Formats: sequence, C-alpha cells, structure tokens
Amino acid sequence: MLESLFGSLNKERVLIFIFARGEGYPREIARHFDSALQPIQKQLDNLERSGVIFSNKTGNVRIYQLSPRFPFKTELEALLEKALCFYDRDKKEELMLNRRRPRTRNKPL
Repeated sequence: MLESLFGSLNKERVLIFIFARGEGYPREIARHFDSALQPIQKQLDNLERSGVIFSNKTGNVRIYQLSPRFPFKTELEALLEKALCFYDRDKKEELMLNRRRPRTRNKPL
C-alpha cells in the first residue's frame, strides 16, 4: 500500500511491524511476512542510519523501535496508523498480537 511512497515493500513491512508492536527484531519481522532475512536487515540498517528507528542490544538480539527524536515521528505514526486501518481484520489482529513465548509453568501472576 505504501510501497510507492517508501520505495520498498520491505521498508513498509518493517515500519508497519514496528509501529504495530512497538518493537521488533529482524528474524521476527522476516518470519511474520514470510520474507528473506537479508532484505529486512538491509531496510532496518537504512532506517537506523537515517534516524527513523533506533536499536538496543538485548542479549544477542538487536531490538528496533521508532525513534522518539525523529522530527516527523508524529506524522509517520499517523500515516502508519491510517495504513493499518486498510489491512483486513485478520491480518491486523495477527500483526498486533505480541506474544513472544508461553508462560513458565506455575509462574505467579
């Protein structure tokens, strides 16, 4: 949908994923969209170099988030929110589901 605006389908996928879930790592994004890992990593690197997103290393995984210092953050979020409205209901719910792994047995709430 926003591919022509962003110049790449993978860039759109990365931004939509990070916007919908708040954060993401490359393999998770690639698995979600059944895409190859390398193009996703390339887009993440490009977006990080341009200041749109930033990353933190947690263990041996690099987690990416939208940068709060990006000058057009509110406008970008509004655009991504509008684009997310046009996704069909099932895809939208699947995208917004942020379950990482099952709970440990007998873990207190």
